[in-house]
Amino acid sequence: MNKIRITKSLVPNLLTLVNIFCGFAAIVYASDGLFIKASLFILLAAVFDMLDGFTARLINAASEFGSELDSLCDVVSFGVAPSFILYKSYFYQFNEWGILIASFPALAGATRLARFNVQLVSLEDKKYFTGLPIPSGALTLISYLIFFHNDIVSGEPLRTILMFVVTIIVSLTMVSTIKFDNLPRPSKASFKERPIFSILFVVALLSVVITKGDALFPLMMLYILLSFIRYMFLLFNQRSMEDEDIDVEDSEDIEN
Repeated sequence: MNKIRITKSLVPNLLTLVNIFCGFAAIVYASDGLFIKASLFILLAAVFDMLDGFTARLINAASEFGSELDSLCDVVSFGVAPSFILYKSYFYQFNEWGILIASFPALAGATRLARFNVQLVSLEDKKYFTGLPIPSGALTLISYLIFFHNDIVSGEPLRTILMFVVTIIVSLTMVSTIKFDNLPRPSKASFKERPIFSILFVVALLSVVITKGDALFPLMMLYILLSFIRYMFLLFNQRSMEDEDIDVEDSEDIEN
């Protein structure tokens, strides 16, 4: 009789499956018009998404299977579920155009994860990600919808413009080549390696808790903006160095 083999990867994989359950629950609650509860399940999915990777590395159980499972779950919890919430809560009024725009986070998130898996060469934790991580994109969209769209923004025309702009910008950043810092892990090694960034992350996390979520959207937009500014700065420096190399080569040709 064959025995069921239980490996140490079972724990992080179960945490990953809880992630996709939270995404499914978010879709169910959003279909009933319970958008606050649906958004809480997106947040809960993000917590389990962080825990599964941390647990896998803690017990040395990281695997290609776990990475693929994590990506599949992320597409549902941070791609399809947020897109569905956006459509049911706002974009439904724009008919077919609303379906198209609301689908952007799901389409961009799936594309980003496919690119990430193709380029994956190591299961070690990364300092930077190419493109906005899909959980960060989901948290940005959901925090705007819940905390800013109705409470802060006044006037329907402005609300419509901002909803379209935020959705499109977040989707584009996910498939961009901008480098985004990976969130620091709760460990001594992570704190020693990047102490300033770790402290800023803790301060940001506390501010979200203290403000009961109100600070989440501004912090996520600041994260996107600072990453974009750094990307443009590095791109400008790279082009300046290339121009200098071309000038040096031209001058050498003239001398010869």
